Amino acid sequence: MPEQSNDYRVVVFGAGGVGKSSLVLRFVKGTFRESYIPTIEDTYRQVISCDKSICTLQITDTTGSHQFPAMQRLSISKGHAFILVYSITSKQSLEELKPIYEQVCQIKGDVESIPIMLVGNKCDDSLREVQASDGESQAKRWKCGFMETSAKTNHNVKELFQELLNLEKRRAVSLQIDGKKSKQQKRTEKLKGKCVVM
Repeated sequence: MPEQSNDYRVVVFGAGGVGKSSLVLRFVKGTFRESYIPTIEDTYRQVISCDKSICTLQITDTTGSHQFPAMQRLSISKGHAFILVYSITSKQSLEELKPIYEQVCQIKGDVESIPIMLVGNKCDDSLREVQASDGESQAKRWKCGFMETSAKTNHNVKELFQELLNLEKRRAVSLQIDGKKSKQQKRTEKLKGKCVVM
């Protein structure tokens, strides 16, 4: 399937077990899974509004391990926006984001024009190792957005993705879609690519 230029690609990075997949699944499907299943790489799609038309929000949920550096570099080079997730129950998971952030800077160059959200997940958990103020100060150093979320309780999940889209300066992207227009546009999109010249 050829990649369409109207895809808006968001890449989710973070250590294993911080809840990357849980955040993405909660956002895309509204579900939460208690059990932990490690991810190699999954891609989810959600229709969003982009420059007053419809485009596809493509969310790449990456592996938590560092076994696939080439996949990581490819995800960064193709990504338009990034969500860096740590668990508020693990200082180590915040530390593990530093080399990823540095790699994003290295591959993307000027990161100030790129939407990046630093996310402290599992804020419903009482075993906190990372204070919100620590996350905020790290986000200030990286000049990126910051938010604490809980995939389990659905706290700030939709807000996280909306805030990430709000950081996009090059085009107007939003989770809000005008219902009347989108049906017609969806139909148009469905028909696109299905015509064959004989």
